Amino acid sequence: MQVFVIYTRYLIGGTFVFASLIKIKGERFTTASGAMEPIYSSWHFFETLYQSGFYWKFIGMSQLVAGFLLMTQRYSKLGALVNLPILINILAITSSYYFAFTPVVVSFMLLANLLLVIWEWDELKIIINLPYKATPRSRFERFKIWEIIGLILFLFTFIYRCFVDQYNLFFWLGTCLLVGILGLVLGLRQLKK
Repeated sequence: MQVFVIYTRYLIGGTFVFASLIKIKGERFTTASGAMEPIYSSWHFFETLYQSGFYWKFIGMSQLVAGFLLMTQRYSKLGALVNLPILINILAITSSYYFAFTPVVVSFMLLANLLLVIWEWDELKIIINLPYKATPRSRFERFKIWEIIGLILFLFTFIYRCFVDQYNLFFWLGTCLLVGILGLVLGLRQLKK
């Protein structure tokens, strides 16, 4: 279960980092403008967000920070909490406009993020003034290797998305998968020790 939690953090965090950087760079999701599309369309909505300038970049920065916090493992509790309202907002937007199957994908991301919050509930419940009793736990997910792998995945995604104009989605996914497998092997070896 702990491995599932670790990689769920990487997956959601990496998705947020990947999607955030185009906004931070001040670019559109697509090359075409949505200004001439009907006002009730998703393309027009995103064109409006894009044209806002600062707000478009603010959304990107929020997603970048939320994704980074999740990927660090150390600050993943905060990352899961920060991601929650962002994902709820994305679900509301994608449900309000036509986005094909995007609301389904976002619903699964929201469900996964809720599971991350539930996973950390014993430590998070203090936020709403519920009693917290610290119990020592030896958890596989607390190994330093997961923080290192998260940092590598973050830096690779950040650099690749920022500096490669014609990115290859399959190369990015494949590289992240290989780094993730390497992390799993190293983590399991550390557990055996």
